[in-house]
Amino acid sequence: MRHDGKLDYLELPATDLPGTRAFYEAAFGWTFQDYGPSYVGFNEGLDGGFDADAADRAKAPLPILYADDLEAMLTRVEVAGGRIVKPIFAFPGGRRFHFIDPSGNELAVWSGNG
Repeated sequence: MRHDGKLDYLELPATDLPGTRAFYEAAFGWTFQDYGPSYVGFNEGLDGGFDADAADRAKAPLPILYADDLEAMLTRVEVAGGRIVKPIFAFPGGRRFHFIDPSGNELAVWSGNG
């Protein structure tokens, strides 16, 4: 059910749509719906937060994905063609890493596991 004011959709730019699609399929098992030759949709869930730490906050919105096994996911991201820009680090509540996808978007993956 949709509600007024609820985050409902995340749209990311793609400079290489086939490569970007293949990356997310290989690294995370995402599935896609084609909406013409230059747009694909995905449905993978969404929560959010705001980071006010001037030294740490991202310069643009930062999509953050979840992984049960962070080390295994880091390997999957690298094998699929992602570029790690922040290796695994701890933060209050868990650990995460950041990567760049084939279209140049920065994302992160986190886990609550020690």
